[in-house]
Amino acid sequence: MNPFLSTSKRSTGEEGQYSTDELRLANRNSGLLLELLDSDITPIGAHYLLNHFDVPLLDSSAHQLRFKGAFKNPHTIGMQEIQSLPSKTMPVTLECAGNGRSGVSPRSQSMPWMYEAVGTSEWTGTPLLPLIEKAEPTADVIELAFIGADRGFDNGIDHHFGRSLTLQQINELDVLLAYGMNGQPLLPQHGSPLRIIVPGWYGMASVKWLSSISALTTAFDGHQQIGTYHLKQSESDSGVPIQDMRVKSLIKPPGVPDWSSRKRCVSAGSVVLSGRAWSGNGRQIVRVEVGIEDSWYEAELSPPIGQYGWSTWTYSWDAQPGEHSICCRATDNEDNQQPLDAPWDIAGFANNAVHRVDVFVPNN
Repeated sequence: MNPFLSTSKRSTGEEGQYSTDELRLANRNSGLLLELLDSDITPIGAHYLLNHFDVPLLDSSAHQLRFKGAFKNPHTIGMQEIQSLPSKTMPVTLECAGNGRSGVSPRSQSMPWMYEAVGTSEWTGTPLLPLIEKAEPTADVIELAFIGADRGFDNGIDHHFGRSLTLQQINELDVLLAYGMNGQPLLPQHGSPLRIIVPGWYGMASVKWLSSISALTTAFDGHQQIGTYHLKQSESDSGVPIQDMRVKSLIKPPGVPDWSSRKRCVSAGSVVLSGRAWSGNGRQIVRVEVGIEDSWYEAELSPPIGQYGWSTWTYSWDAQPGEHSICCRATDNEDNQQPLDAPWDIAGFANNAVHRVDVFVPNN
């Protein structure tokens, strides 16, 4: 019997210490170093990674993208032709849908993200929509499926990672067929040689190692589309598909850290607290508040890094000796505000609760 095709699924309802499987996932995937929140554009080596399966090593000179299915003009296009098309570079903040999972309890067994699964890069590529129009979806097409070269098993299902978007979403979203990141060709772990970037949505939509685009006349039934990435209250709940990012903010940890706990030590006096804030679907941040103990103070907010990038916030704090709990709370232009406590979901998805940092100020 093939154990990968068994009916067993990931364990659910985990509490307490992380499992060996979760630690194994954590050693394969990496998050943003929060002290690098000072950088408008995240260095490539510090941008978060969440790869479900093995990283495919694809030859960019030979790689081809297939347009197949219900297109009037199905065809194959190579990287050289793609890179000859009109190019566009735009900063986009990407966040993993599982970011903050460790703050949700009980939780499903999965990548044990805390706060670090986010980053902002300048992505270079060509807009996707003109290529879709050239391929000419037939009148009965309702979705496009984007399939990557990465393959593996999840919950006993053998599949290539794939996600889909409706034609309406393709028309509304500034989807980029990307081959560059921060002025360099994509690295293997970030989807080389080709991926899509779906600005304003959680990172699972931005399929890496893109190999084919299929025009479908029925809804895409790939595992990563219907078997996961839904907000659910129970196993029997069909759930709500995860799409655009919830409003969120992070604090750049002030002072210096304790090695293991990462609690902070800050000298008394004036301390500039700073961080980043973002929201999904091009929504803009209009306010960030800093919470110190039970009081809230409005931070100074800078313009975002492009339409889909994060904003910087700063606040000058008069640090007094003692132990302090500091947090930040963002609000976007549709009045979405971060909650104080994690919104519960069976898989720990889309946790946008406020980021809290413990700070000690010595009396000297």
